[in-house]
Amino acid sequence: MLEIYKSAESGPLQQLSLKTLEKGSWINIVDPTPYELKVISNLTEVEPDFLRSALDDEERSHTDVEDNSIMVLTNVPVCRGDDSYDALPLAVILTEDYIITVCLEETPVMAEFNQRTSKLFRTYKKTRFLFQILYKSATFYLRYLRQISKLSDEIEDRLRHDMKNSEILRLLQLQKGLTYFNAALRSDGVVLDKLLRLRSNNSMRPILKIYEEDEDLLEDVIIENKQAREMVEMYSKILGRLADTFSSIISNNQNLVMKFLAAVTIILAIPTVISSFFGMNVPVPMADNGYGFFYVVVIATFLATLAAVLLWRRDMF
Repeated sequence: MLEIYKSAESGPLQQLSLKTLEKGSWINIVDPTPYELKVISNLTEVEPDFLRSALDDEERSHTDVEDNSIMVLTNVPVCRGDDSYDALPLAVILTEDYIITVCLEETPVMAEFNQRTSKLFRTYKKTRFLFQILYKSATFYLRYLRQISKLSDEIEDRLRHDMKNSEILRLLQLQKGLTYFNAALRSDGVVLDKLLRLRSNNSMRPILKIYEEDEDLLEDVIIENKQAREMVEMYSKILGRLADTFSSIISNNQNLVMKFLAAVTIILAIPTVISSFFGMNVPVPMADNGYGFFYVVVIATFLATLAAVLLWRRDMF
């Protein structure tokens, strides 16, 4: 999918086409075809490798600089279900005339930049638009982390009452999402540090024009990113300890069950031994006694009860 927008001085975004492409436009590319990449590369004179960099879902955040363009590859958060979270690479390419975004799929971060919110950003203010994208990505990390916190509390409450495998698997899924977030946020932090260094590079000023408001916005992005990283580390520790705690509880419950079964086995073994003894095909005591069976039952019951009392005193039940 290929969409081209340009901010007007007043009013909504103007949607353009490849034939009406103007300077200051935003080219948004989602899951592009090779033909679309080739056309955009020819029109904007951007390296094809820049455009293809975000099409590898394992790509980590980094920044590349060429003579006529800067590519900032960041990882944006996505929610793939109630308990599944991931991070996708998003390439933001700045040239002297255009800003280009490339991603494998539509993301909530880029969906925030639309006709309804068109007054909050300007496509021709490319550097500020880049920082706004990074800031929006950081806010979505924080939003998803709060969701993960609520889900972990919900899973904990359910596990307190019933140790279901499904809840433990949900906990594992959240830990997996936090791992993705942690890796993405750390590499995003490196990108932000490099952007700080690039702002003082005179050769990049025609492309990366940073004004005072832009610097404040970049500082906000760095603060949000740092807060998100701290939250990820905290929640990862909490979920890790929660998983270890419930693993210990499950192991302890299993030991209690095994201890109970061992005690029951001992108690049942006593009447079994006695009945086997009196069931032998040889002369045994009370073989000719009319109440012999009754006596045997009483003896077996007494010994089994005595064993049960002793085991109960030893906390085997």
